[in-house]
Amino acid sequence: MAKSPEELAQTMIDNLPEKTGKSLEAWQSVVAASGAVKHGEIMKLLKGEHGVTHGFANLIAQKCIGNLDVSDDDLVANQYKGKEVLKPIHDAIVAFVEGFGGELEIAPKKTSVSLRRKKQFALIQPSTKTRIDLGINLKGFEPQGRLEAKTGMCTHKIKLTDLAEFDAEVKAWLEQAFDRAG
Repeated sequence: MAKSPEELAQTMIDNLPEKTGKSLEAWQSVVAASGAVKHGEIMKLLKGEHGVTHGFANLIAQKCIGNLDVSDDDLVANQYKGKEVLKPIHDAIVAFVEGFGGELEIAPKKTSVSLRRKKQFALIQPSTKTRIDLGINLKGFEPQGRLEAKTGMCTHKIKLTDLAEFDAEVKAWLEQAFDRAG
């Protein structure tokens, strides 16, 4: 099974001394001493002055500004601040996909929740105060009705503004996407 984002981050943290010559704590001290506080400033410092590769620089920067120290529950709660009316839709989607079995991974991010099997099959994103965009990966599937074409991490999206819109049709698309992600 694929590693969770937390496990991947920990692997990178464990590899920092070998790959960069310093531990995470040592890099955090370097950043603190520099006075850099914004993500871009920290990235510029690490990549430009210290030759740290992009992936490790991003990890260090994210840890320095506290982005990786937030729990999954906090990430989801923050997504729905001022959008509380949408949370029941989110909860219904998560409850439905949890029935798909042990291969399911639910991975909250800062602005969305990724749903993965071996690869991402859907993305829940509260895009406005009144709408969730449910991204679904159904490559080769023609857009139809509420299933719109989309670019980016998902091939299609469905706009959900009410819990009743998370119906049998949407659930069938999610199941197809999950099956294809295996």
